[in-house]
Amino acid sequence: MNTTPKTPSLEDIREAHQRIQPFIHKTPILTSSAIDAMAGCQIFFKCENFQKVGAFKARGAANAVMKLSPEQLAKGVATHSSGNHAAALARAATIAGIKSYIVMPSNAPEIKKKAVRSYGGEIIECEPNLIARETTLNAVVEKTGATFIPPYDAMDVIEGQATCALEMWEESIAFDTIMAPVGGGGLLAGTALTTHYISPDTKIIAGEPEGADDAFRSFQAKKLIPMTVPKTIADGLLTSLGKINFDIILEYVDDILTVNDEEIIAAMRLVYERMKIIIEPSCAVPLAALLKNKERFAGQKVGIILSGGNVDLAKLPFK
Repeated sequence: MNTTPKTPSLEDIREAHQRIQPFIHKTPILTSSAIDAMAGCQIFFKCENFQKVGAFKARGAANAVMKLSPEQLAKGVATHSSGNHAAALARAATIAGIKSYIVMPSNAPEIKKKAVRSYGGEIIECEPNLIARETTLNAVVEKTGATFIPPYDAMDVIEGQATCALEMWEESIAFDTIMAPVGGGGLLAGTALTTHYISPDTKIIAGEPEGADDAFRSFQAKKLIPMTVPKTIADGLLTSLGKINFDIILEYVDDILTVNDEEIIAAMRLVYERMKIIIEPSCAVPLAALLKNKERFAGQKVGIILSGGNVDLAKLPFK
């Protein structure tokens, strides 16, 4: 597992894109004239909610697994994740013919646990906090010899997530801004890297929930401030920002905007009503941030990565 801080080059990202082809969909870009009219700009939604396992995480997990040595493959892989990375890693491991051990907090959404099991992952439950996740994971790794594939804080994972923006740029749209949600920071770091190489004048702006705003606070302070008790409906963004990710974000991201849960739910509902597609709350965060700060994006071409669609339909936050 490559966790040394060698930042992937554009060539590395292109190679990763080739490497993971058998594991992923090339997801479509959708538009909505109704949402454009409300937002006062042109929005291009990159639909990673249609990705394998229902989220962009399929990219980073596949890339990391495909780069393991034969010795590492023999002992399998392990991670801790509240959902999408867990499913993505379980699926990539099963396709590669190896075992996966997934540490999940006991309060992770049932739909995400079901997905991990269906992809062949072995779930080990723990208390819902980062210390418990890391302690349980360390015990699993010690017992099995499995290679830890971090959910976001590793260059191989970031390199895989960077392929999402690579596909966006292949569409020949002159984006003024690209927006992504930020939790652990893998998608944001990868998006920022790819865009820096291809179109350095394009702004990269993240959306983050107010109840889990460690990336916002860290970005402002220029030093990593861990999130201790996150509380937000955006369950995919409850993790603390990764160190490797933060260094890339600090260098290549232009701004991080925060939104509250009501704004997230309103943006989520808007996508359901106008676009007729399923997104999870975390996915709605960048659109919520754009709608809250419309004047910043007036007249622009804005790419928004819809990060995932794994939502428990029995618990939709609107009627």
